[in-house]
Amino acid sequence: MASAKQVAVVVGASRGIGRQIAIDLARDGYAVVVAAKTTSDATQCVPFPPDPNSPQSTINTVAREITEAGGDALALQVDVRDFENIQDMVEQTVQKYARLDVLVYNSGAIWWASVEKTPMKRFQLMQRVNPEGLYGCVQACLPHLYRHGEKGSGRIVVISPPIYSRFLRGKTAYAMGKVAMSALTMGLAMDFEREGRSELAITSLWPAAAIDSAATQNPQTDRSRLRKPTIFSDAVLAILKAPAKDVNGACLLDEDFLQSHEGVSDFSKYALVPGSMPRRIMPAKLPDLSVKEQADEGARMDSTSLRATKL
Repeated sequence: MASAKQVAVVVGASRGIGRQIAIDLARDGYAVVVAAKTTSDATQCVPFPPDPNSPQSTINTVAREITEAGGDALALQVDVRDFENIQDMVEQTVQKYARLDVLVYNSGAIWWASVEKTPMKRFQLMQRVNPEGLYGCVQACLPHLYRHGEKGSGRIVVISPPIYSRFLRGKTAYAMGKVAMSALTMGLAMDFEREGRSELAITSLWPAAAIDSAATQNPQTDRSRLRKPTIFSDAVLAILKAPAKDVNGACLLDEDFLQSHEGVSDFSKYALVPGSMPRRIMPAKLPDLSVKEQADEGARMDSTSLRATKL
């Protein structure tokens, strides 16, 4: 029997932003699959809960946090570089809950440096974890989102940025992968439109100001410039509740979406250091990438049909 709750798979949920998204989805009534590479024996975790940005925070401790608060969670280890591993994660999800409604892809590999100072192995790791891992998770989840998602509940949220030129400054290799993730958001949204799947939506989301997470635990980061990860999870929940047409294919910023769609005007509660005013790191205005001929594909091609004809 299918779960009465909507089911969300959060990939990259062991620490930081991903953990917060998983926790808050569970509080909002979702059954949550907490997925990432890092595992542990949560029963032996002392103190509990651990620092959410530390290596002691794992999929098992996050799942324990959820279940001890009365929520429903399943911890599944996944290496997003392995497509068979991804498929197994999705199958285990559907076997347990008999449905899948939401995918949140938060896994990410980071290296901010010039092209010259980014080794090939580091470049390859980022491409495999960031765009390739996302693509694999989307491929594995889509049949179940089509089949099990209730009308209006089949959603994908990708942690990737709006596309603009300054994002490449000083981190080209990293930006190549993250921009590719946003391109998948825009492209799959067009697939949904072309196929008449108005109940489905995919959205990219990115922070307007830096967030306290595993990625910002370094001496270079001024703590007063950080926001709590709850701003991001609040934005994710708002996206999931918004009409599909309002968010499908959109590349959004957490602050801007909460302001425009939810009417939030006071963001002081999200400041990590009380009384501080975290600096916005994203542009105030982003480019519109659409063109007048947006809907004109020319001669529509389908490689699967062409291949079938040749066979």
